[in-house]
Amino acid sequence: MEPPLCQTGRPLTLSLHHHLLLLLFSVLPTAGARSNYPCKPPHFNSFSFCNTSLPIPDRSRSLISLLTLQEKIQQLSNTAAAVPRLGIPPYEWWSESLHGLAGNGPGVRFNGSISTATVFPQVILSAASFNRTLWRALARAIAVEARSMYNAEQAGLTFWAPNINIFRDPRWGRGQETPGEDPMVASFYAADYVSSFQSQSGWNPNNSFLTGGRRMVLGELSGDRGLMMLSACCKHHTAYDLEKWKNFTRYTFDAQVSDQDMEDTFQPPFRSCIREGGASCLMCSYNQVNGVPSCARGDLLTEIRQQWGFEGYVTSDCDAVAIIFEDQKYAPSPEDAVADVLKAGMDINCGKYLLNHTESAVKLGKVKEEEIDRALLNLFSVLFRLKLFDGDPAKQKYGELGAGDVCTKEHRQLAVEAVKQGVVLLKNELGFLPLRRSNVASMALIGPAGNRSEVLGGGYSGVPCDPKTLLDGLREFVPDTAFAAGCANTSCVIADGLKEAVQVAQAAEVVVVIVGLNLTEETEDHDRVSLLLPGKQEELVRAVTSASKKPVILVLMGGGPLDVSFAKDDSMIGAIIWIGYPGEVGGQVLAEALFGDFNPGGRLPVTWYPESFTVVPMNDMNMRADPSRDYPGRTYRFYTGTAVYEFGYGLSYSNYTYKFLSAPTRIRLKNSSTKALMNEEIDYLHIDERTPCEDLKFSVKISVANNGDMDGSHAVLLFDRSVARIRGSPRRQLVGFKRVFIAGNGVATVEILVDLCGQMSSANEKGERVLVLGGHILMVHNAEHELDICR
Repeated sequence: MEPPLCQTGRPLTLSLHHHLLLLLFSVLPTAGARSNYPCKPPHFNSFSFCNTSLPIPDRSRSLISLLTLQEKIQQLSNTAAAVPRLGIPPYEWWSESLHGLAGNGPGVRFNGSISTATVFPQVILSAASFNRTLWRALARAIAVEARSMYNAEQAGLTFWAPNINIFRDPRWGRGQETPGEDPMVASFYAADYVSSFQSQSGWNPNNSFLTGGRRMVLGELSGDRGLMMLSACCKHHTAYDLEKWKNFTRYTFDAQVSDQDMEDTFQPPFRSCIREGGASCLMCSYNQVNGVPSCARGDLLTEIRQQWGFEGYVTSDCDAVAIIFEDQKYAPSPEDAVADVLKAGMDINCGKYLLNHTESAVKLGKVKEEEIDRALLNLFSVLFRLKLFDGDPAKQKYGELGAGDVCTKEHRQLAVEAVKQGVVLLKNELGFLPLRRSNVASMALIGPAGNRSEVLGGGYSGVPCDPKTLLDGLREFVPDTAFAAGCANTSCVIADGLKEAVQVAQAAEVVVVIVGLNLTEETEDHDRVSLLLPGKQEELVRAVTSASKKPVILVLMGGGPLDVSFAKDDSMIGAIIWIGYPGEVGGQVLAEALFGDFNPGGRLPVTWYPESFTVVPMNDMNMRADPSRDYPGRTYRFYTGTAVYEFGYGLSYSNYTYKFLSAPTRIRLKNSSTKALMNEEIDYLHIDERTPCEDLKFSVKISVANNGDMDGSHAVLLFDRSVARIRGSPRRQLVGFKRVFIAGNGVATVEILVDLCGQMSSANEKGERVLVLGGHILMVHNAEHELDICR
């Protein structure tokens, strides 16, 4: 079991630097009964599908048997129609909860008794914490606010998050929504978010602890696949990571993916989301995969149910069925498009295409009514698991949640802690940071994002509770903080405020320049074409550094990598810090970071490539490098070029050293068949369902010393490199990580469980999972440990 968030080996205190106050559950008045719900007495509770003593499959089939064909078809859209004669109101399946409640879908509305919700940091920043306990806490807090919104009739019970696609290309506009480029990190994040968001286990008082006389829920969750608090959705399946680049768009893009890349890059997060997370929803994506639309890939959807154990519903991305006929020209008619997806195993269409064309598809003999019934069984089973048909929601579990459980002090503290653990210190020349408040009489904040709170959330953000700008945060530390935008917006096409920025910089003791990206540069349906700072931002930075009395602090916003090589080498830039999209508390946390209220310890979850990488075609899905065509490969696992900043990079105000305390030096495989690769003197273990993987896990203990005076919350990343390499094997790969708190000048021991089958294996060219035998090198920063795996 992991320690509570950043704390390890220390008693729980009230200090936010050492722990996180998680989720507060106090006794509140009932949130108020919903005006309408299924199985409402006295007229509509006598149907057999309302009988809570019956098994869910029986209740679902009973409901389906009462529907006419037209009524069945009306349930195949995200906006499911009412069935008045059965007392069933309409239901909206599409609600969003990526990093807090968002109004992107029609299910979430901020126009009722709850007008705001906590905007937590964007996923890419939370991922930089490398803290699974934090991820679970974030998902649980979002779930509490979501269920509260449902009770207020301002949200549904089914939410289409998380986005667990691999951040394959640095130009991708939606990379900010994901946990990054590493399949293992994305897999863990997927399982943690979904199990915590869906499960009821976190509500159990046995899983809680007391702090300050108030009950907090840790959320050690079981991933129960029975009844759920809410439903989460793994999206977008699969190999989806291109929005609009040159002549390619996400609506018509045919992702050509090798079996090798599919197995060890694109599929693992979805497999984990379902197997370990128990996800109740999967969203199929717009793109084609090897010539077939994702929502029509019956082979993949069948594998997900039969081999991965998926028990839930499959939704299309919005209008993804329509484009199969209208844009991709894959199906010869609308009815054929409907038939393709229903036969493949898709259950519901975000959009109206199934509403408009399913009945005619049935009449033409292209779709059987039994295929519609199969889809409805999956859909209704999820709603029954959510207890939607169990009567008055106000009288059920979670019925007391309401407006008092949204935008709580505890959730804001959680947001603060998430940003603190995620921000990444990229440069700190000669210990330029942290600043000392007593030594700073005046400051300047320069950059168009400095005084705008609306840009801090990134994509899929809702209405924040109490946003604070970066300028507000700095002025709480140094009241004499001047501001100049420099440019009208982050695109900075015209640096019309350059003169004012220079004047402000000349007058201040300390200058902070905020540059980078926002949703103009990277967002859904829009990819970048360059990795450089947008427009004339670099010109703005250079002008300010030339005018400043001292080296300046460069703050970078955005989810995608940036080529800031010029800043790395500029002695007049004393420090660089990346804050991603920090959400509503960004202004507070940036100031606290600069003035040393906490010790930065985040790590980059993506490789930061040089601008020269943009010659690589974005539509080339190959992960592995190919020297014969000057293809450098992608992500830290396969990229052979020089990075601006590597995956996992991150500095601190402390200096840490590592030492392996215990780890096996030899692992001998028993009762496991191995094969020699053709024409190569390399042994490997072929991993399949017969492999005794539970017996092939081992523990690694690492000593981590904090050689500075400042306490630190620190992410420890354990990598593996095989000495013998098969064709296409990773150059190195992450096999474990853990967040640890270490007092100033203190030492802590970190224990990481390594799964040989899951983390140290990769895929061969046939897409088979294999473990290379022989020598392996385990690495934590500059500490190494040799391990031999043999027959």
